[in-house]
Amino acid sequence: MTPSNPDLRLRLHGEQSEIAIVTLNRAAKRNALNDGLILSLRDVFQNLPASVRAAVIHGEGDHFSAGLDLSELSERDASEGVFHSRMWHAALDCVEKGNVPVIAALHGAVVGGGLELASACHIRVADDSTFYALPEGTRGIFVGGGGAVRVPKLIGAARMTDMMLTGRVYNAVDGERIGLSQYVVPQGTSLDKAIDLATRIAGNARMTNFALMHALPRIAEQPADHGFLTEAMMAAIAQSAPEAKARVRAFLEGKAAKVSKD
Repeated sequence: MTPSNPDLRLRLHGEQSEIAIVTLNRAAKRNALNDGLILSLRDVFQNLPASVRAAVIHGEGDHFSAGLDLSELSERDASEGVFHSRMWHAALDCVEKGNVPVIAALHGAVVGGGLELASACHIRVADDSTFYALPEGTRGIFVGGGGAVRVPKLIGAARMTDMMLTGRVYNAVDGERIGLSQYVVPQGTSLDKAIDLATRIAGNARMTNFALMHALPRIAEQPADHGFLTEAMMAAIAQSAPEAKARVRAFLEGKAAKVSKD
């Protein structure tokens, strides 16, 4: 599918078109997020081609996303505000809880709603130019795109509180240290690294990727006894898949690579 919104681009990458590269295309606005762009993200991730096994999100220009487009922020009463926030939640759930793992390729500003979008991805790769902030607290508003749920899972509620109360900005290195990204790479290379990771992930068994996206986060939030049972059931389901059986057999027959230190 080709998005009808020019603020979002989709291209397929790889010999089997197994990687979807989704580009925020509002460089003149520092890829600020508006409702149209959020709804287009929802539509893209709900309708990825069947060939796609992993996806990458990145931003055109100098920034991943500088957050909510405040020029399009309209006055709403409380009930309208709730429904608007829930629309963002549903859209970003299509990223986090869709059919394929998603890697965010970060550079420049990852601010406000941009950080909420990045936190909905499963892996985040930041280049040296990346910086993170949650300026909503200093602007008299509050996160509304899922940040209050997703960001504390990455860095803890105390660090998020500090970011919002004080306007604290983290650079790429410190962001990786506290958990905002899993990788830091030289400036200009985050997209290449994200595509490399997506290519590796696309080679995994589908059920393993599904378990890591959908079962592992739930297990982490369950009481230990419930988590052990969920883990046991997910392990049994994953290993029963024909693809898993073929991979284990290949390893036992010496046809699969062993783990080694790079």
